[in-house]
Amino acid sequence: MLLHDVADRLNTVADQLPLPDQIQPDPALSEILDDEVRHLARLLGYLAGESAFRHRAAARYPTRVTATVRRTTLALAQAAEPAGAALAALGSAVHHLGLIADLTHQAPGPARTRALAAAHQSLVDRLGESHTCLARAAKHLRAAADTHTAPAVTAPPPPTTSATASRTR
Repeated sequence: MLLHDVADRLNTVADQLPLPDQIQPDPALSEILDDEVRHLARLLGYLAGESAFRHRAAARYPTRVTATVRRTTLALAQAAEPAGAALAALGSAVHHLGLIADLTHQAPGPARTRALAAAHQSLVDRLGESHTCLARAAKHLRAAADTHTAPAVTAPPPPTTSATASRTR
C-alpha cells in the first residue's frame, strides 16, 4: 500500500506538468513549476527520510527485518534517484523559463529569436525529462509493490478438548 501511495503521488506531480504542445512560457507555467517543485521536494524528502528511518530500524532491530521490509526499503531508496533527477530537471526548467522571460525584454532581432527558440526547446526538454523520471520512479514502485508476496497465513490450531469442553458448560 505504501509503495502504491508514493507512486500515486509521483504520478500526480507528473500529471500536473504540461505536455510538450501545451508549454507556454507565461506566468501560469511559473505557478505550475512553483507548486510541483514544492510537491516533488517534499516527496523526495519523504523518500530520503523513510529510507533513513527504515535503515536505522533495521540496524537497531535486525531480527524484525523481513524480506518484505527489505524490498520496500530498497524500492523507496531506489525511487529517490529518479525523483531527484526529476527535481533537477524541474530546476533547469525554472532556469529556462527565467531566461525566456529575460529574453522577451531584449531588443528584437534574429539573435533574440534564436535564443528564445533554444530556451523554449530546452524548457520543453526539461519538462519532458522530469515527466519521464517521475513515470519511471512510479513504475518502479508499483512493480516492487506488485512483486511482494502476501505473508503466509497460518491457520489457527484446532481447539483442544479441554477448551471445547469448557465452552459447553
